[in-house]
Amino acid sequence: MPQIIDLTQTFETGMPGFRMRDKTGQMTEFTAKIRPFLTHEESKPNYQGQASFEISEVSFQTSIGTYLDAPRHRHEGMGDIASLEISTLISTGIVVDARHCTPSKPLSAKDLPKAGQLAGRAVLINFGWDKHWGTEKYHEFPYVDRQGLQHLLEAKISLFGVDTLNADWSQDLERPAHTWFLKNNIHIVENLTGLAQLHRKVFRFFAIPLKVRDAAAFPVRAFAEINSPAEEV
Repeated sequence: MPQIIDLTQTFETGMPGFRMRDKTGQMTEFTAKIRPFLTHEESKPNYQGQASFEISEVSFQTSIGTYLDAPRHRHEGMGDIASLEISTLISTGIVVDARHCTPSKPLSAKDLPKAGQLAGRAVLINFGWDKHWGTEKYHEFPYVDRQGLQHLLEAKISLFGVDTLNADWSQDLERPAHTWFLKNNIHIVENLTGLAQLHRKVFRFFAIPLKVRDAAAFPVRAFAEINSPAEEV
């Protein structure tokens, strides 16, 4: 049987997300709220006390947790989450060990595999930053520099994934990862976790959201499938 590795942060009330300042200067942090919409106790009368059920209500901004960006997220008028072919959300993956990087020392093209090793693959960057999930340090993170992103674009990767808050450096206002990749239908997944388990492994990567019309991004259950016995590269 294949081994399944969960790469998804837990989706829960109060979880961390982006911070954005509105035009009044007030800072808002994206998060989620999960609560019972109908409790077991409230539902019992509907079944004369013989059964009970709970229905949950979940509210959140779509760019939160481990999530997938559709082209529409960066480019107005391009495809939404519902438009993505499900076959494009499953691909052979490769993990790049970037745990030596810091917010002041990005990953560059020289640190990445050659283009021939990357073509058509989901390229997941393991900065090891998931260990800071839920802390202030998570909001300042390492990244792949513009030369590295250009290398991945030219290699024609299928998906770019990171275990950080953002696929782009927060100081680069062009947001080249989102701008270049999404324009070329290269998917982006952020806030991954557990990538160290996949070093040197051959695996298939899955990042499957609900089929949501008009959503620019949406949380996914991201996971890797490693054949047994596990292959190594």
